[in-house]
Amino acid sequence: MNRLSVLTAAMLMCTTSWAQQALWGGASVISPEIHDNNTVTFRLKAPKAVRVQVTGDFLPSIPIETPRGIWEGPGIADLKENKDGIWEFTTTTPLAPELYGYSFIVDGLKIMDPSNVYMIRDVATVTNVFIIGGERADLYKVNDVPHGTVRRMWYNSPTLNMERRITVYTPAGYETSGKSYPVFYLLHGAGGDEEAWINLGRTSQILDNLIAQGKAEPMIVVMTNGNAWQEAAPGESSKGFTTPSMRPTEAENAIEGGFELAFPDVIKFVEKNFRTKKGRTNRAIAGLSMGSFHSANISRYYPDMFGYVGLFSGAASKNEKSNCPVYTDFEGKLKVQFEKKPLLYYIACGKTDFVYQGVSDYRKLLDDNGYKYEYYESDGGHIWRNWRIYLTEFAPKLFK
Repeated sequence: MNRLSVLTAAMLMCTTSWAQQALWGGASVISPEIHDNNTVTFRLKAPKAVRVQVTGDFLPSIPIETPRGIWEGPGIADLKENKDGIWEFTTTTPLAPELYGYSFIVDGLKIMDPSNVYMIRDVATVTNVFIIGGERADLYKVNDVPHGTVRRMWYNSPTLNMERRITVYTPAGYETSGKSYPVFYLLHGAGGDEEAWINLGRTSQILDNLIAQGKAEPMIVVMTNGNAWQEAAPGESSKGFTTPSMRPTEAENAIEGGFELAFPDVIKFVEKNFRTKKGRTNRAIAGLSMGSFHSANISRYYPDMFGYVGLFSGAASKNEKSNCPVYTDFEGKLKVQFEKKPLLYYIACGKTDFVYQGVSDYRKLLDDNGYKYEYYESDGGHIWRNWRIYLTEFAPKLFK
């Protein structure tokens, strides 16, 4: 056998070995398989397993009692094993258009689907994902439209005395247009970080599609890390991989109101490094849950900073015990903010969200004082499915 033949044979052996490993690992199994009628089949090759289940938000939710109230947990369904050691489950009804997350549970151990490379991290949990297209969910897809750019950047925060990371979306054509753009600051919830909105929230896809359809103005979107004790998302900071918790002990030593007090550091960096339109009419701020709390506090504490404010699944409340200037004189600061007439003050919440009562109480305070706002109510609770909806509703209202 000549040298070329030997090399070819070796390559074939390597290829065969890889193929065998992939077959065992699940690469030959199609999962999830989305059928024409939008039912979905999940499969896992596990010939030695005793029980295989799938859990995900495509199944009817399970109420979970927590110290903060009732949460909607993902449902669970059993797979059935066929003669080839492949376990299967097919949804009994078609799924509505949406981005869904799921995982397998094999004999009590939660694992990823080895046949699906699409994964998303939410706080400290990683799940596989898939999209059922149509209606609003088409905004979550990468479609054949002009695409913006997503940057992970570092800025200096003198207020917090550290370098911190932000994620910045610039609209299609930003690099060559020479134009200046308004800026939308989009904040995550508790346990999240600067990766949350761009991954779970599908921000770049939503903005690409809304702008391409002429439904939203071209804008810069800045996604911050709202945890004042963190440099960046876990694994992305100078701490490396040594801090696996999403809520490290440093949180106990964080400056009260530190994120809100340090927010001008973010704006200073953005307006120095990007072509931005200045002034409150060209700035918006919104956030989900904890980010809603931050958005309300920042916009109230700096009443000349933002013309557009969005509170998704959350609201501000009085804190009589705090001496932090961000939280003192709550109603007085709120009065000043509304005297300056926000261009849009937007509140959105799910009907079964555990913060629903708090949001209702806050709305009553606004109503009692004659403060104008828009309200959007959806089904469901404290879930990303709602927060993506709120982003698609809020963004088209900005900078008109």
